[in-house]
Amino acid sequence: MAATKDTIEAALERGHTIDITTTGRRSGMPRRIEIVFHNIEGRIYISGMPRPEKRDWLLNLEADPRFTFHLKGRTAADLPATARVIDDEAERRSIVPHVARAWRRNDIDEMVRYSPLIEVTFDSSIPRSDG
Repeated sequence: MAATKDTIEAALERGHTIDITTTGRRSGMPRRIEIVFHNIEGRIYISGMPRPEKRDWLLNLEADPRFTFHLKGRTAADLPATARVIDDEAERRSIVPHVARAWRRNDIDEMVRYSPLIEVTFDSSIPRSDG
């Protein structure tokens, strides 16, 4: 059965494991990985564990912010989206504690400094969660 607007909105209400497909910045080929998203006050974010070097998926999104957000599990849907990489420290400090709490981490400063963080905006034809 195809995902409906309601089932997609319900799937976006809480963070969980998804896949994303980015475009390789050098190869131009699709690159699909598994990752977790978070719904924080009705906005969708993707982050990762802190590491000093940037991940390939983040470098790909910096080169081309368009990607596919793949819901999986009970609701499967391929949602065209755009990433906004969040580099501003004040904005990161307002978002990262929510991610840290979901992951039961207390190393906020390290996460602010080294965790990848993007905000997801779905194409206008795709419903957004209002939280």
